[in-house]
Amino acid sequence: MKRVRFSEEQIIGVLKEAEAGAKTADLARRHGVSEATFYKWKAKYGGLEVSDARRLRSLEEENARLKRLLADAMLDNAMLKEISAKKF
Repeated sequence: MKRVRFSEEQIIGVLKEAEAGAKTADLARRHGVSEATFYKWKAKYGGLEVSDARRLRSLEEENARLKRLLADAMLDNAMLKEISAKKF
């Protein structure tokens, strides 16, 4: 099965169709996604505008980058503690 990646604009468009009164099963079939995927989208992007979704994505990327930096710093700190403990 081919995996399709939808943009935030497309996802919000699908959710707007659902708000307009389209049935979930019909929307899911028409766009080639499962109903579970539709409900995940609704939980994440429900009530957002396109600009809000872009901001959310950029914040998620920045958060992931900061988590990696913190993990690297903690690893460096642990190695330095281990080295200093062996010397004394």
